[in-house]
Amino acid sequence: MRLTFYGGAKSVTGANYLLEEGDLRILIDCGLYQGSKYATELNYEKFPYDPGTVDFVFLSHSHTDHIGRLPKLYKEGFRGQIIASKPTLDLAKKALPDNYGLMRSEAERDGLPLLYEFQDIEETWSLAKGWGYEKKIELKNSVFAILHDAGHILGSTIIEINFGGKKIYFTGDLGNPPTPLLNPPYFPEDADFVVVESAYGSRIHEDRAHRKEILQDVIVGTVNRGGVLMIPSFAMERVQELLYEFNDMINRKVIPRVPIFVDSPLAINLTEVYKQYPDYFNEKTTHIIDSGDDIFDFPGLSFTRTSQESKKINDVPAPKIIIAGSGMSIGGRILHHERRYLSDPKSSILFVGYQVEGSLGRRILDGDKEVSIFGEKIQVNCRVQAIGGYSAHADQKMLMRWIGTANVQSKLKKAFIVQGEEDSAQTLANKVKEDLGIETIVPASGDSFEL
Repeated sequence: MRLTFYGGAKSVTGANYLLEEGDLRILIDCGLYQGSKYATELNYEKFPYDPGTVDFVFLSHSHTDHIGRLPKLYKEGFRGQIIASKPTLDLAKKALPDNYGLMRSEAERDGLPLLYEFQDIEETWSLAKGWGYEKKIELKNSVFAILHDAGHILGSTIIEINFGGKKIYFTGDLGNPPTPLLNPPYFPEDADFVVVESAYGSRIHEDRAHRKEILQDVIVGTVNRGGVLMIPSFAMERVQELLYEFNDMINRKVIPRVPIFVDSPLAINLTEVYKQYPDYFNEKTTHIIDSGDDIFDFPGLSFTRTSQESKKINDVPAPKIIIAGSGMSIGGRILHHERRYLSDPKSSILFVGYQVEGSLGRRILDGDKEVSIFGEKIQVNCRVQAIGGYSAHADQKMLMRWIGTANVQSKLKKAFIVQGEEDSAQTLANKVKEDLGIETIVPASGDSFEL
């Protein structure tokens, strides 16, 4: 079997890997590049393989950097089968139309053609089939696959492909346990090859107890100053985790009761999907729900779906908390709130997810004192804080544990390190080689390997 890397190589975004065995062609993820003008240019390039020859596309999960070019693949001729977990498909069906709206606005602004049409999204899903975890999925040429729980977001999967008596595992994005909502990731013990993400390959998250303390301190501090707490957040998983934490802290009376706004139509729609899949939650969360506590609804919480409702948030006096997309401040309603409150020294901005290089969120986090929003120069006088422990990505310690476990039977031949900035990927690769004695490769885009 041959493995070729066409995205997510020395890059956090754009995951796209092709497996070939005889006449069988399997694509793992088809993600959008994000974070810079160069990323936009990459999205417009034709696929370096013929989409019409691809038999199967496996989706590890429903984040845009893993599914965002799927309608483009359809537009360019793909008519095979899409395989993913059932929650992944339901979440993706909400996320892609939202992403299309943003993409269309950016294309019009920059004078670019559309990457694909809305009809391509709708027709793409006619090729999709949802699967549960731990089910054997027969492909062809005696190759089969199994989806395992990745613990990253609802329905996220580690994809196992079996071929010729050998096994290759793709982590997708690996979870960061323990999480408020989900079960921990699956740990294989019999891998021949692994393709492992490395977004936090050079870093260690603070422990879970500490992250909740930081969140509590940021809320209390901002409220006491009479400011606004802005939380740029990914609509999927992060918003739902934050609501879980707010609900818990309000129940325990450790934070003041102030207005909390979820200002994201997509996050609201995705939260509805989460409510449909309680079987995917961990035991503790299931117990809380069974006790009658609605973790996604509590006093003071408002969901602002329409733009008119969003604008009315401005009329609510501080202190208040605003959770809005996008998670890296590269679009969405958070930009309007940042334009209004970044210059206020009483206010705070809290990053609870990865900020890709080149994004507005990354520039604020890195300490830029002036940023441009909608062409306007905005001073950054508010307090800037980040909590790595709320990342849904495994840190270096967790990644090392996962790779080490995958080699329990001492037959792991190669670990391919992907989906991280080059320094992060190389740091993890060096540590795996030195500590575990496993051959590691940080592939570049276009690199191909015979397995």
